[in-house]
Amino acid sequence: MVGLGGAQETVARALDALGAGAYLADEEGSIVAVNTRGEELLARPASALLGRDAHDLLHRNSHGEPVPRAQCRIRESMLVGRTEHGADAWFERGDGTLLPVAWLATPCDIGVRPSATLVLFHSAGPSGRPVRRTPASGRLSELERLALLAETTTLLTSTLDIDEALRRLIGLAVPRLADWAVIDLIDEQNEVWRFAVAHAEGDTLVFREDLQGPMPPVPQESSMPLSRALRGVASSLAGPRNYQGPPDSGVAVEQRRLFEATGMHSAVMVPLRSLHDVLGALTLGRADQPERFTASDTALLEDIARRASLALENARLYQRQRKVAETMQRHLLPKLPRAPGHGMTARYLPAPDASQVGGDWYDAFTLADDATALAIGDVVGHDLDAAAGMAQLRSMLRAYALSQTKPPSKIVEWLDQASSDIAEVSMATLVFARMTQTDAGRCELSWTNAGHPPPLLVTHEGVARYLTEGHGVLLGVAPDQVRPDATAELPPGSTLLLYTDGLIESPGHCLDEGLSRLRRHAASLAHRPLESFMDQLLARARPPDNEDDVALLAVRQAPGSTS
Repeated sequence: MVGLGGAQETVARALDALGAGAYLADEEGSIVAVNTRGEELLARPASALLGRDAHDLLHRNSHGEPVPRAQCRIRESMLVGRTEHGADAWFERGDGTLLPVAWLATPCDIGVRPSATLVLFHSAGPSGRPVRRTPASGRLSELERLALLAETTTLLTSTLDIDEALRRLIGLAVPRLADWAVIDLIDEQNEVWRFAVAHAEGDTLVFREDLQGPMPPVPQESSMPLSRALRGVASSLAGPRNYQGPPDSGVAVEQRRLFEATGMHSAVMVPLRSLHDVLGALTLGRADQPERFTASDTALLEDIARRASLALENARLYQRQRKVAETMQRHLLPKLPRAPGHGMTARYLPAPDASQVGGDWYDAFTLADDATALAIGDVVGHDLDAAAGMAQLRSMLRAYALSQTKPPSKIVEWLDQASSDIAEVSMATLVFARMTQTDAGRCELSWTNAGHPPPLLVTHEGVARYLTEGHGVLLGVAPDQVRPDATAELPPGSTLLLYTDGLIESPGHCLDEGLSRLRRHAASLAHRPLESFMDQLLARARPPDNEDDVALLAVRQAPGSTS
């Protein structure tokens, strides 16, 4: 017997001496010990049994479906603490087969666990051997139907990913209600796409990719079952006979191919319909299950389809919003200027759980005196308001910088004083810099920093240091404060990196850790071409639990460059 330890060696020897399988379960129903015969009958080693909930892991009906907890006699015996026995249970073995068992469950005081329950069992099948799962009948009680509808609502409304929602829908229906599930979707161009043709093989959903893909147009005059469902007209019961005659459309041809390939003898097709549009159709079919679908099944499936349609419409609206936000962000971010003597590239990654648009931004443009202006900033927020504020700040900064040949500090002072009256921004961080060529032919950077993470300078040899000078307070905190400037030379082959805090901040870690991580990775990538440098830096340095958007701007001096 495995699982109890030395204090219960006597009990272990006694149970191992039994000819029957045996396991002990604690007051929560978790297996705490199992004997050798039990391991053999269940085709599971003790390591795969101990600590697992016995009901969830083992107890099944004759179709291999989980037994509802409220209907499990073995679990009831554990809860009430009395001896029960039966010969109508099924245990799922480690190889997926089902073991019909006769069982006895009784309270067992072993000294250490006074609330333990001992379950004895042996094979009750006619041959004494495990059996393969038999197809489910597809017949649900009223309570099971209500539970299925509740589960449908919970699972489908908890995701805004269309593909995930539809796969969950298939998993709810197969094999509980049918052997096959088919989903056809109508896109915004009114074209039909067969999203999925799936059936269950054991516990795995298998998708028939050869039956999926684009579908012919749906004729308005067709009275065939799927055509009616895709027009949102009505649900239909159907079978292969419906499609044996001369086809009235390309859809009918595809349906005949579907029935032949899947072996479905009975199917029900219902529209997926929102308040405004027909989104597609859901088809459930039976091939292995002998029962044909009935009007009662159709009513249940229509209830499921209504819930699925609501979830699908919400997911489509969300994706449409994301697309609008991504388009807006793409147009808000600038094209980078071409400048002799150095390369330039930028990246923007939206926040994973926000509306795909936020307040992080970068900018680069050529000034009137041929200097190159560089900017990186972050407006508080991760929504359209933050993006609008970012666009206002960027436009104002450009206007001041292009119209006045002044140091960065003066430009940002004007920006800070004006933004409270013009831009709808409460607070923001910003690094603004001028990159110029000196009389001696060197490249010089002058900048001011308004509460932003410091720029990182990486030499061609891999020496990285932060430019911490020129630091002042955030925009919106003290608009009348005089801001400092700082100056540094950019050596030939060096890379200047401007970035936002999403690249270095992580919940549960201090800022210094993020800065150190970024510096080390940037130094190790100094030899990479600039585009590869940026891609690898994002992949390596960005925290995996980052929930912020990220903007980066990198400038690399040409090797041996004097400009």
